[in-house]
Order: sequence, then C-alpha cells, then structure tokens
Amino acid sequence: MTNVSAGTLRRRPAQRRSVERVARMLDECARLLEEVGYEGLTTKEVARRAGVPIGTFYQFFPDKQGLVRALALRNLDAFLARLTTRFASAGITDWTGAVDLAVDEFVEMKRTTPGFAVVDFGEVLFTPGGPPVKGTKRLLDAALENNVIVADRLRGLVVDLLGAPTDPGLARALFVAVEAADAVLKLAFRVRPGGDPDLIAECKVLIRRYLSDHISGG
Repeated sequence: MTNVSAGTLRRRPAQRRSVERVARMLDECARLLEEVGYEGLTTKEVARRAGVPIGTFYQFFPDKQGLVRALALRNLDAFLARLTTRFASAGITDWTGAVDLAVDEFVEMKRTTPGFAVVDFGEVLFTPGGPPVKGTKRLLDAALENNVIVADRLRGLVVDLLGAPTDPGLARALFVAVEAADAVLKLAFRVRPGGDPDLIAECKVLIRRYLSDHISGG
C-alpha cells in the first residue's frame, strides 16, 4: 500500500491493524466512486464494505470529503512512485522522455485504477472527463489549487532524477504544463471512455513544445 500522508488523517494509524483498516477504507472508497460516483458515496457504505465500525471510520476521517482527499493524495503518491520506477527501468535521462512516460502512466491509471477516473489528484468529477464537483478544486489544500501541489511534486521528481534546473521559472512552467495536460486529457476521456489516442498524442506534443522554452537539455 502507498502511504497516506499523516496530515490527511485525523489520527495516524500506528498499529498494523489500523494501517490495514485505513487501506481497506480507501480501497472501498475508490471502488464505490467507480460504481456510484461521488454523489452516491456514503461513509456508512464505505465502513460497511471495509468491515469496520462507523466509529472507526470517524477516528481517521472527518467526513466523506476528507476520505476522498486522502484517496487523492494516495493516488498522487502512487503516480509519482510509478513514474520513478518507470524512469529508472526505461533509462529516462531527459525531460522529453519523461513527459511521454508521465502522460502514458496517467492514462494507464485512468484506465485501470479503481476510482481514478472520478478523482485522480484532487478535483472530483461527476463523470470521467468532467464536469467537476463544486468545491473540490482545492481539495488537497485550502489555500492552493490541486494542480499547484501536483506541479510542485513533479518538479521535485524532475529535479532529483533528471537534474533539471532549479530556477523559480520552472515551478511556474510546470504548473502551466500540468494545467494544460489536465485540460487536454479530460477532453480525451470525454471524447472516448478509454481516452482518445489522437488527443493523448497531441497532449504530449503540446507539453513537450511548451516546456522546450523553459527546460534545456531535452
């Protein structure tokens, strides 16, 4: 299981049994999002399917939105971990290859990870591709939009693994790139349930060309 940041939980699970219970609740949350969507998701049903008392649910999560927030952060952790592994196995040494792999990995998670088509890294969608549920654009942090956090985490990965420049302009460029990719990939999944391949390819071209003005060595 990918760890959930302690900051997303009411209480940090210390014992193995508690860690497993939190993981089951997040797993069932993801499955229910896939089955009934955000509007149909209830804390009572998550607890029932996870096999935990409702009181145990509220020991760790304040409400439904808190549960989904923890799932979104777990998704982001999983995405970055998968990228790190794929960069290493593919021998990625430049950012252009990293862009393609990042888009491919995101699309793969959209297609195969339970609940990911409804909530990936924060914003909750009524259906894959949109529209969003009101009030979830800053689900991960009350002061920052979700994609600001995603871009910052990606910047850390790019700097650490690929030796990209650390100038302040990189943070802004990656935020713009994440926003653009988010919009195009939502469109791709609106056009076709599994993601329109032509639009996915166009997304890669768009991001590579944009970042070419901000990152050297590609």
